[in-house]
Amino acid sequence: MTYDQTMPPQVLAFDVFGTVVDWHGSVAREVNALYPGVDGDAFALAWRAGYQPAMRRVMSGELGWTLIDDLHRMILDELLPRFGLGDLAEAERAGLPWDCILSAEVFRAYKPDPATYLGVARVFDLNPNQVMLVAAHQDDLAAARACGLQTAHIERPAEFGLAHIKDVSPDPANTLHARDFLDLADQLSYS
Repeated sequence: MTYDQTMPPQVLAFDVFGTVVDWHGSVAREVNALYPGVDGDAFALAWRAGYQPAMRRVMSGELGWTLIDDLHRMILDELLPRFGLGDLAEAERAGLPWDCILSAEVFRAYKPDPATYLGVARVFDLNPNQVMLVAAHQDDLAAARACGLQTAHIERPAEFGLAHIKDVSPDPANTLHARDFLDLADQLSYS
């Protein structure tokens, strides 16, 4: 897909977990600061490793509909004893400002369910091709393209930590490929 400047997206929908938020770096830093004897890198990777299996439990019907924050907490609660840690307080918050937050909770589906991509277009009364998904995950972008959305890949080579650099090669099927959000803004002429 090639970027058509005569048809710019009307809405940019950002994947948060791994694209906007440095989940690995932030979790590893916090664990290392709070618990110097615990391997923050291993803890962050173990927490992330529980993400897909937890979502599969919901999608298969083994577990009823569960908010993603509750899934993350469930995974965390199972993980803490493995690392010799006790309970953590409930006070967790990133403080990220947004114009509008649409999540799995709104559509009662997890990506790559088409409802999550097409739902964004419906909420804003747009055609799917007027929405651009911005993500660091090629599988997420492929699912969005299959629903007719424009796609922008953001490079996050250290998403899984510096010891686990991931391939960020461009996929010509994406509408845009950017080093970071500033590069994307330049390509969209928003800067």
